Amino acid sequence: MARPTRTDDAWWLTVLWAIDDTGVLDFTDLGPTAGPPPDPPLARLGPTMAGALSGLIAEEDGRLAIRLAPVVPPADPSRPWRSPAAIRAAMRFEAARALTMADTQLAEAVLDAFRRAVAGLAHG
Repeated sequence: MARPTRTDDAWWLTVLWAIDDTGVLDFTDLGPTAGPPPDPPLARLGPTMAGALSGLIAEEDGRLAIRLAPVVPPADPSRPWRSPAAIRAAMRFEAARALTMADTQLAEAVLDAFRRAVAGLAHG
């Protein structure tokens, strides 16, 4: 995970990626062995990360304030799993909860949520 930054309007921004000994993995390396599901990997990562951060992410207009986007979009949009497993993440935390946690604790919570979400990709 890259060092997080905060915007003036309290969005917390970072880049997260999955690696092994050879470097950044592709999402295809993380998906089910039977092959990637039809939906893009971010459609699976987003809900899993939001669930893992439940109670910590703020709500805005009835939606959780978490946004994920690929760092590098797939070369072929019809094959979204064939892209690096690296995402840009933006989120706003519930102010009362965030004030009780050190920045390192927030980072650990986000990193743990990402780890869980990445592990869940293999279960299709």
